Amino acid sequence: MAFEVASVTPSRGEVGPPSFPVNVGEAYRPTGGYFRADFALRTYIEFAYKLPPVATLESEMFRRLPEWVTADSYHIEARAAIRNPTKDQMRLMMQSLLADRFKLEAHFETREMPVFALTLVKPGKLGPKLVLHAGGPPCSPADSANDAYGAYLYGGRAAKGRETRETFPPFCDSVAFMRKPGGILLLGYRNATMEMVAGSLSGAVGQGRPVIDQTGLIGRYDFTMEWTLTPNGSPDTGSAPPDTAGPTSLEALRDQLGLKVESTRGPVRILVIDKVARPSAN
Repeated sequence: MAFEVASVTPSRGEVGPPSFPVNVGEAYRPTGGYFRADFALRTYIEFAYKLPPVATLESEMFRRLPEWVTADSYHIEARAAIRNPTKDQMRLMMQSLLADRFKLEAHFETREMPVFALTLVKPGKLGPKLVLHAGGPPCSPADSANDAYGAYLYGGRAAKGRETRETFPPFCDSVAFMRKPGGILLLGYRNATMEMVAGSLSGAVGQGRPVIDQTGLIGRYDFTMEWTLTPNGSPDTGSAPPDTAGPTSLEALRDQLGLKVESTRGPVRILVIDKVARPSAN
């Protein structure tokens, strides 16, 4: 699949939110086939190929590429020939655009590498902050959810003046991360499979490694997890203020979500980029 028309230009400065969340999540509002965003090429690649933001995988993908791939932003506006494509169809169109305009060539490989296996601390028992989605706040209509996403990213308010942070995350189908005063970190996801939950935990408890779901849980879940940076800055960078007491990320994982991780090795699917070039002129 491909966009019918597309414009790619170097970023000219501050812009508004993308036409929908450009990430691995499922949050999406149909736009009549219209796409608009302003990001570095790496973000478009991760969106197009539905790649989770895992530090070790990102390093492996981008470390041999020119610096501009991650440093320079590009404004893309495009329109699909079909009226209301799905988000996954938009991903396929972005793959075609990247191949056409950025001469991107890539393929997937499966490699054995260090991972963390995510399991329940006690079989069949969830933590207090990990609940079935059906028991949590309902998702907003698609348009309100998208407005909440944009407002959350850009510091505004959701549609009709509703504050976006009343429920965290204020939108469904995408992970959200927030730094609060006092060295407190907050992570959350609504309407997520356990595979999505595991993927969102890489930076918090996986030290940048992939986190693989081995809980055996099915269905959709909501969770929030709150912790403080440890004195040595692990697994996050930075240090907790000396007067701040709170759980580490691993303690929060155990006590709030009822989950634990175990270091192991396993097969991981990784995107290998063979070729890329600065975009051709419109």
